[in-house]
Amino acid sequence: MWKLPVWVLFLAWASFFFVGSGLSGLLKSVACNWTGIAIATATLLSVSHTSSAVLVAIAVGVGSFAMVQVSRLAWVSAAPAIVFGFAMTVGTIAATGNSVTTVGVSNPALIAATTALVGAGFGVASQWGAAALETLTQSMVLRRAVQ
Repeated sequence: MWKLPVWVLFLAWASFFFVGSGLSGLLKSVACNWTGIAIATATLLSVSHTSSAVLVAIAVGVGSFAMVQVSRLAWVSAAPAIVFGFAMTVGTIAATGNSVTTVGVSNPALIAATTALVGAGFGVASQWGAAALETLTQSMVLRRAVQ
């Protein structure tokens, strides 16, 4: 059984609403989250064979710079959602105990990317559910008003 970290799912769900919701929100949220996951993965791979705190700090600085710069592109212009993706990756590493160099389905970046997609799906489902409840409530109010 593949366990998706629930808090990563919640970050992706929040990211969906942060970027605007709907189909465009789904696409932009996932694109931004996956961009952050890719930058985190590259950052962590670049320091995977060092124990130097200075090199790690420099790599994180470069990763942060990359997140801000890439957010200049329209389709990934929500910098906080990119940062969410970076955090999803680092947090998944902490939650699973697996290194970013882990091969296969236990790779934290792969788990974070999948969870980001599922979380955005939860965002869509909750948006549709809220719209359905609103329609149902309005229908009930109209029925009572007619009676």
